[in-house]
Amino acid sequence: MKTWEAIREDEELIRRLVRELPDEQRLQFFKKTEQRLKDPDTYATLNYLFIAGLHHFYLRKWVRGSINLSIFLFGMMLLFTSLAVLGVVVLIAITVIELNALFKSQQVIQEYNNTVMESVYREIIREQNRSV
Repeated sequence: MKTWEAIREDEELIRRLVRELPDEQRLQFFKKTEQRLKDPDTYATLNYLFIAGLHHFYLRKWVRGSINLSIFLFGMMLLFTSLAVLGVVVLIAITVIELNALFKSQQVIQEYNNTVMESVYREIIREQNRSV
């Protein structure tokens, strides 16, 4: 994961590039990004819920979300067996790991949104080059 400073620099670079676009393409950029950008509060809320992995699904990280959810469910199932102590350990471990994502939710989402904005910008530039 990038540092906060690097993420903000990336965002500023993208904003500068978008400002240089002609009005029609800038409007197209904002329409496309508005649909794809994610909200850090929603991400944090999904992470805060006890069911691990939901915040990964929000960012369309299907594999990581599935792994987290599977480990969480495995830990929950262990609670109802003779290995309940192991289940508690698994649940505590996944909670501790996910706390990092909760505390860095602003960074995670800003980095994701920068990637989306850069992708949309490149898409618009490609369309512009094809039409020329």
